[in-house]
Amino acid sequence: MFEVELFAGWGDIDFNSHMRNTAYLDKSVDARMLYFAKQGYSVSEFAKLRIGPVVMKDQIEYFREIHLLDRVVVSFALAGLSVDGSRMLLRNEFLLNGKLMARVTSAGGWLDLEKRKLICPPPALLDAMKALDRTEDFVELPSSVNRTVSN
Repeated sequence: MFEVELFAGWGDIDFNSHMRNTAYLDKSVDARMLYFAKQGYSVSEFAKLRIGPVVMKDQIEYFREIHLLDRVVVSFALAGLSVDGSRMLLRNEFLLNGKLMARVTSAGGWLDLEKRKLICPPPALLDAMKALDRTEDFVELPSSVNRTVSN
């Protein structure tokens, strides 16, 4: 399981003195991008390839509050993937002292930054996706790439 330790900083806290909802999304993306960088897909590599991850839907489940300067472990796993890798469900869990604090599940795909259309990832990037641990509720997703059949 890929995990990274992060902390709730000053800008992550809301008026109620706990981590704001968008901070969970930001930290989820941080964990994901750290994973991809370790797999050889740094931000500059994505820019060179002219592709990037795109999120179409986020779901956040809250279980316990995270407060200023709390150090949390953020995991990153695969909750769903299409065979061609064009669609994915990404899962991040936030743990504090081993207790589940929150869970973020994001539906997404890979965006061609020139054509502004969803694409299949290059084979090595698909391999990096497949190398992620799968959640217990992992599902196979349909492709998001529109393939036309000529007669």
